[in-house]
Amino acid sequence: MSNERLVIVSDAHLGSVPPKVEEAFLAFLDAVPTLGDSLLINGDLFDFWFAYRRVIPRAGIRVVSRLGELARQLPVAMTGGNHDRWGADFWERDLGIRYAAEELRLPLGAGTVLAVHGDGVAELHWQSRLIHRVTKHPVTSALFRAVHPDLGIRLVHRWSGHLADSTRQAAVLDRAAERQAQWAGNRLRTDPEVALLVMGHTHRAALEELLPGRHYVNPGAWLDGLRYAVATPGHVELKQYPA
Repeated sequence: MSNERLVIVSDAHLGSVPPKVEEAFLAFLDAVPTLGDSLLINGDLFDFWFAYRRVIPRAGIRVVSRLGELARQLPVAMTGGNHDRWGADFWERDLGIRYAAEELRLPLGAGTVLAVHGDGVAELHWQSRLIHRVTKHPVTSALFRAVHPDLGIRLVHRWSGHLADSTRQAAVLDRAAERQAQWAGNRLRTDPEVALLVMGHTHRAALEELLPGRHYVNPGAWLDGLRYAVATPGHVELKQYPA
């Protein structure tokens, strides 16, 4: 990854948002080379993604194609989210995108960026934590892979809203964002190599210098206001596209 100007985006949930949100994301991908030197997609790019051995979900084909083109121009990295972490080796082998299902470390200047989507951190209900454990289990992936893609994707669309807390209550979301910031602070204190910790998942934009010269950022959700962030060594800025 380039180490000068990192563009960060999260939580687009493509496939379940209005077409204009996907069109804006495609335009954003075209603009990334003018915004930075590299791109980090920090989970939940799609509302559902599963890497079958010979099939990819049809709903994501335009974005996947555009990402492949972008990855030939500049470094692109991606973490999985609770809706789309079942990428297997598709992203790296077929598109040249660096991918990690859980955590990813990238250089930024002389420091390190740690990217974590954030599911399992901010959930306030035991049901959500249990669902995260089940969906991450390798047996669950193996069983789902055995189902015909048409049926599997149809089933997922029925229960994708249960892959995390889906409330829109402001007080609940505020508490989740607070828990996430607390987790980020603890992680920075126990992982001194990390200069910037990136999270998503709560759909709440946040930018804090939790320790001297060390930041936590959540760019907010692309689906909610076309939000993203740009990080350079020692500086992070929250933005909205097309700004």
